[in-house]
Amino acid sequence: MVDYHASNNQSSTGHMEQENDWDRDLLLDPAWEKQQRKTFTAWCNSHLRKSGTQIENIEEDFRDGLKLMLLLEVIAGERLPKPERGKMRVHKINNVNKALDFIASKGVKLVSIGAEEIVDGNAKMTLGMIWTIILRFAIQDISVEETSAKEGLLLWCQRKTAPYKNVNVQNFHMSWKDGLAFNALIHRHRPDLIDYDSLRKDDPVTNLNNAFEVAEKHLDIPKMLDAEDIVGTLRPDEKAIMTYVSCFYHAFSGAQKAETAANRICKVLAVNQENEQMMEDYEKLASELLEWIRRTIPWLENRTQEKTVNDMQAKQEDFRDYRCVHKPPKVQEKCQLEISFNTLQTKLRLSNRPAFMPSEGRMVSDINGAWHTLEGAEKGYEEWILSEIRRLERLEHLAEKFHQKAAIHESWTDGKEAMLTQKDYETSTLSEVKALLRKHEAFESDLAAHQDRVEQIAAIAQELNELDYYDSASVNARCQKICDQWDTLGAFTHGRKESLERTEKQLESIDELYLEYAKRAAPFNNWMEGAMEDLQDMFIVHNIEEIQGLITAHEQFKSTLAEANKEREAIQAIQAEVQKIAQSNGIKLSGANPYTTITPKSIDSKWEKAMDMVPLRDTALQGELNKQNSNDSLRAKFATQANTVGAYIKAKMEEIGRISIEMNGTLEDQLTSLKEYQKTIMSYMPEINTLEGYHQLIQEALIFDNQYTSYTMEHLRVGWEQLLTTIARTINEVENQILTRDAKGISQEQLYEYRASFNHFDKKRSGQMVSEDFRALLISTGNSLGESEFARIMSIVDPNGSGAVTFQAFIDFMSRETTDTDTADQVIASFKILAADKTFITAEELRRELPPDQAEYCIARMAPYVGADAVPGALDYMSFSTALYGESDL
Repeated sequence: MVDYHASNNQSSTGHMEQENDWDRDLLLDPAWEKQQRKTFTAWCNSHLRKSGTQIENIEEDFRDGLKLMLLLEVIAGERLPKPERGKMRVHKINNVNKALDFIASKGVKLVSIGAEEIVDGNAKMTLGMIWTIILRFAIQDISVEETSAKEGLLLWCQRKTAPYKNVNVQNFHMSWKDGLAFNALIHRHRPDLIDYDSLRKDDPVTNLNNAFEVAEKHLDIPKMLDAEDIVGTLRPDEKAIMTYVSCFYHAFSGAQKAETAANRICKVLAVNQENEQMMEDYEKLASELLEWIRRTIPWLENRTQEKTVNDMQAKQEDFRDYRCVHKPPKVQEKCQLEISFNTLQTKLRLSNRPAFMPSEGRMVSDINGAWHTLEGAEKGYEEWILSEIRRLERLEHLAEKFHQKAAIHESWTDGKEAMLTQKDYETSTLSEVKALLRKHEAFESDLAAHQDRVEQIAAIAQELNELDYYDSASVNARCQKICDQWDTLGAFTHGRKESLERTEKQLESIDELYLEYAKRAAPFNNWMEGAMEDLQDMFIVHNIEEIQGLITAHEQFKSTLAEANKEREAIQAIQAEVQKIAQSNGIKLSGANPYTTITPKSIDSKWEKAMDMVPLRDTALQGELNKQNSNDSLRAKFATQANTVGAYIKAKMEEIGRISIEMNGTLEDQLTSLKEYQKTIMSYMPEINTLEGYHQLIQEALIFDNQYTSYTMEHLRVGWEQLLTTIARTINEVENQILTRDAKGISQEQLYEYRASFNHFDKKRSGQMVSEDFRALLISTGNSLGESEFARIMSIVDPNGSGAVTFQAFIDFMSRETTDTDTADQVIASFKILAADKTFITAEELRRELPPDQAEYCIARMAPYVGADAVPGALDYMSFSTALYGESDL
């Protein structure tokens, strides 16, 4: 009689006592001994084969105790005392006693089984001892839902076979007789090995043989039963069935643990691979954006001056193309980069990974800094272009004015040097000399009148030099020539006057009328030339006030024409008086007026030309007035559209700020509403394009100011870009909250409570709390915080030390405090299962248990194992697991 007692489990003890009513079982059905002998022999051989030893006759092979001790060492994994190799009976009894003592040390009480019975080859006692070993080492440790041993094994079988038709496992004898339960057990774990639907309940032998053969071939479970023996007995032996079924439990439970461990590792590695890909994508996009900014800024900082307005306008067109075509995609890339960074950080927090730190110089703050520098360069470049256009426009106007005045002056000075250097007075009469003297005085008056023009020419040349006119060299050369010639004329004029005055004493006769004519004709002629010059003068205006000023001046000029015409008629009357006197007194005139070269005909000719120019000037001024009126209308259109767009952007920015701190509906509802809101904002884009069109027309019209609005196109562009970025960032924050909720299992009610608490303590309604407000929030939840604990919490929710806590950081903290995540210890435990409890793992084991890509991922990153028990190719899975969670370097 065998009595099996677990050392500390009384329920199991009573249970095992019932199982070991050995003699009674064999008396009930002698066929059971045959089944037990075959099953127990196969079970022993399945363990002994690892040592290269097998048994054929169970009672004969265990008589000397050597194979019995070897069996116990294999199944217990422990060393027994050294056996005695002698052939004497006492040696054999001693060996068997060592084996029985070892069994007793494992909490098993052996009753009525002595070493002598085993040495004498008592079959029943030997079978009883083997059953005791099987119960202790193969069945006792089975545990399923708080049941163990036989009940645990039975419950495991019931759970695994429950879905299968014609299978109802209630015991370990009749429930297995038709073979379907064995096939269902295999199919449940390896459906690829069994075609269960093809099996028939009325063909038990085929069913049993199919299960035994599949188990032996594919599951490494030796054939321990005969189908004919099971079918041929009224009630199959329960112990044989239990022994065989326990082999299935151990085979499948080990595979299930490995599968669970592999799944956990796959999950962790998949998260890590996805995060690494997002990091690589961020680094690539950040590098490309920074490189684009680096290439663009030197272009915007280039201040190479152009020579003409057209050349500068070409640069302006290139800049407009940059703003409208090249920059908008980069704005979108910058926004997407920030969204990707925030999403990555959220995923890393949710998976309990360390925060992502981009490469040096690629932080979001670095990109924002570079972007700020880019926008500063843009502003400076646009201002420089407009300034250069104004400067070149001014230069072209001055250059044209310089050459016009220079041409008039050079035309006037042509021949003057020859006139002043001739000595005609030496052969002239007194009257002729007096006439020459008067003529010279008139010339001096004319010369003085031209002094203003020479000074104007010099002043214009000086201004062109100060404004860095590209052709200053030729201007300076021409100006210098005019000044040098003017000095020469002054010297010659002074010399001729002295010569005429010396001769004047010898000359008495002078024609007063000619002299008076000359004196009045010369200034009038200069006035007409000046008037014609003014009527032909180019003008540039930028607003209605300036053109109206020119029109007023022109009207004032026209009001003086009547008086000028009287002066012309008076001058012509003098010449008529000369003719009258000559005719009256029979005087024969020698020719032209000796005092001037200005003839009445030339005066009339210039007068007619001046009068013809007046209506042309009227037309030009009126055309410019119409242009300025058109420009003013364009200003008004732009201002109306700009004021509308500016107000729209301001209102939307305020609405987004309000939405971001309110919580209406579920996060999905909020996300849907925000995306619809984003579509509404994007539908406003045609209004922006309309404003851009007005702005282009204004620039093409060279309009530089607008008194109807305080908005500039640059201001509105920046506002629009900020609006698009803000709505995208708000959507991303809600998406991250959804990720946090789903990953952490936070309910909608908890989110409402978090948001209500956050909004209550967010005094400034800015979407962020200062540290003191956050401390007050934590205290309100019942936390009593010391300085060190609060500092620890702030390092979690504000890792950058900005002094502010966002709502996303707040819910991350709250979810972290209330939920659990994968840890490095859990991953290490999973790897330990795959490694069969070793402290290292091999590449072969990784490739066997994990999918190919994740197995290679581990192999490439695991460091070699350097422990004392290391084997060639051993890998350190512990340091790899801690590195996944930032606790060491990978």
